[in-house]
Amino acid sequence: MARQARSGARRGGNQALQMAAVRRFHSYLGAFIAPSVLFFALTGSLQLFTLHEAHGAYRPPALIEKLGNLHKDQVFVAKAKRPAPAAAPKPAHSPAKESHDAGPKTATLALKWFFLFVAGSLVVSTGLGLWMALTHGANRRLLWILFLAGAVLPVAILLS
Repeated sequence: MARQARSGARRGGNQALQMAAVRRFHSYLGAFIAPSVLFFALTGSLQLFTLHEAHGAYRPPALIEKLGNLHKDQVFVAKAKRPAPAAAPKPAHSPAKESHDAGPKTATLALKWFFLFVAGSLVVSTGLGLWMALTHGANRRLLWILFLAGAVLPVAILLS
């Protein structure tokens, strides 16, 4: 019996050390990817409502258009616009055109708003996790270095 109790105590201690190592790894990895997570959540939320593309009278600010291109195509420079295809003769009545002009269905719009909520929650959650890691982490200097590396590395790759 005593032997089983000692091995159980050892397993509990090892489990605590393993969990501490997993938490530390999670903090380091989270600090490194936080800038990208924030970028994709923010630029993705703009894309939900196509705020990164021109449509109708709307013209997005150049920065939002470029960030949308970076999110979708991993390039900062906007693609050259293709010339519009030659207009085909329009049928007298097109139900598909009418439904498209009417806007998205209620379910589609609800899903877009839900995903906007998810993107906002991801920004808040990532910000809170980053704050906890950088203010309460065991190795704050390393966490800051990883955070800055996670922000600088994609920019350096983009500029190369």
